[in-house]
Amino acid sequence: MRSRFRHITCRILSLIMLAAAVAGVLPLKADAASSVSQVDAVLVVDVSNSMNTSDPDKIGNEAMKMFIDMLSQQDNKVGIVAYTDVIQREKALLTVKSQEDKAGLKEFIDGLNRGAYTDTSVGIKEAVNLLQDGAEAGHAPMIVMLADGNNDLNEKTGRTEADSQQDMQQAVAEAKQNGIPIYTIGLNADGKLNKESLASIAKETGGKSFITSNADDLPGILSEIFASNLDLNVVPLKSMTGNGQYQDVTVNVPNENVLEANISIMSSKPVDARLVDPEGKIRQIPANDILLSKSKSYSLIKMLKPQAGDWKLQIKGVSQDKIDINLVFNYDLGLTMNQIPDQDYGKGDSININAYLTSGGQQLQDSLLYEGMNAVLNITDLDTGKTDKMELDNQNGSFSGTFKIPEDHNYELKVRAEDASFFRETDPVTIRAGAAASGSSSASAGAGNSKAGLWLPAVLMGIIVLILLAAAFLIWKYFKKATRGFVGQMVVEVRDENTGEKSYPQYRKLNGFRGKFNLHQLLQLAPEFTGTEKIVFTPGSGDRLTVRSTGDLTVEKSGRAIDASRGVELKNGDRLTIALGSAGKTILLEYLSVNS
Repeated sequence: MRSRFRHITCRILSLIMLAAAVAGVLPLKADAASSVSQVDAVLVVDVSNSMNTSDPDKIGNEAMKMFIDMLSQQDNKVGIVAYTDVIQREKALLTVKSQEDKAGLKEFIDGLNRGAYTDTSVGIKEAVNLLQDGAEAGHAPMIVMLADGNNDLNEKTGRTEADSQQDMQQAVAEAKQNGIPIYTIGLNADGKLNKESLASIAKETGGKSFITSNADDLPGILSEIFASNLDLNVVPLKSMTGNGQYQDVTVNVPNENVLEANISIMSSKPVDARLVDPEGKIRQIPANDILLSKSKSYSLIKMLKPQAGDWKLQIKGVSQDKIDINLVFNYDLGLTMNQIPDQDYGKGDSININAYLTSGGQQLQDSLLYEGMNAVLNITDLDTGKTDKMELDNQNGSFSGTFKIPEDHNYELKVRAEDASFFRETDPVTIRAGAAASGSSSASAGAGNSKAGLWLPAVLMGIIVLILLAAAFLIWKYFKKATRGFVGQMVVEVRDENTGEKSYPQYRKLNGFRGKFNLHQLLQLAPEFTGTEKIVFTPGSGDRLTVRSTGDLTVEKSGRAIDASRGVELKNGDRLTIALGSAGKTILLEYLSVNS
């Protein structure tokens, strides 16, 4: 109850802060653009039987594993959806904090099997749902889809192509509305790829579309996806032919703000790799700050917070074997534009533009970091839609210039700074320039301001009162819910995973609980079921229940793994399966409502 009360309190405080922002006491939105170095990604793969010909070598699986290896271990989240015309298997968004987390995800991918029929809309719809349920504020959401883009519907279900297309359009629109780009990788070993469908999905959501039938393409494709989603540029290092000897490749780490350097090595044959740091010391691979991941088609070296300077990568490949090497950095950098006065402008007025790099919210003064960077001011005329660019000067640790307003129009301004390995953009700023804003009728403007001064405080006070009334309503609603009763009963069975034996069903009536109860209480606080207190039930709408999990227990609903951290609704007849790995037991639950 305490955590729920804290949640309500936070919502009330948010409302009060909103009221203060409306009244001009607090800023409603920060002006500075911050860098995003974490992602919330859902990998979607078609596992229907058609993939036996469009992806016989399971390049899709290799792509997903390589994507996971490229992710940093700084709280990125990954989910997986494997679909046919239904969801075959899925894994809710998991926070990646270690190599063990990555190994678990890759093991899940290796365990995927293929089945009959295909409905592409099913996979996209579920991926969007996973991101809406488990995405983190401040993370960059994304979906990476690996498929041939073709549908093969089961006629027995009565579902038509029109039904699928309608669901597809809704899912894509929802992704676009929530700022979720979808990157599609078309798998085309049999030449039957529906590239138009996959390209449309990517274009509509702001993603990109790729086509491949060869694992050799994966490093370039995945590097470009990473680069696009995290404002990075791919740095091609070298393509070489193995000669049985070590060959040198220079890896330049440009500055101390590099969080990670991802070096992908693609070769059809095994390769040996060595690293020499800028001081000439041979570094062991792997090590605490140098990670190594391998698959049947690639090797990935991840350097954590590498020393700035020229590293030497030494590659030894089989004679005549082609070896491709790419590099993607991950930076702790943002780009901020100095605040532009919020006022009315006119044609011919000049606005001083100044932007600078930041790290951890602080301006960077490192002149070496700015060397080789170019910056432009992107200008969009909001009245005509015309876009233009103005180059900015790079000097004294910032990018600066003067924008002269060409017409009495409204404009959106945004600075973009770029070097060979990354780019950053500021938040857009809108300025107003019109005939009335040029000051041609100062007397009437003064009268208008005088009138505004009379009614504006009253309007703001009214808004604040309404928000405080809403806060009071939330408190009343919370306490009403905290004492609300339950209906129906829960059927409880316990299966011993060591013997396979299952207990007789026990029917537990729920009308004795108020507000909420946990699974440990339902199991009568048996000591061997410690940990189930983190599975919490609250009343839902009508005769339904809501289940939430605040721990790391795996919860399945009707045979599918679900993310119960934000609450999942149960209706009459819904079944839950909860595995207690340490106890060797599995709890089987079925909810029966009072109306059953």
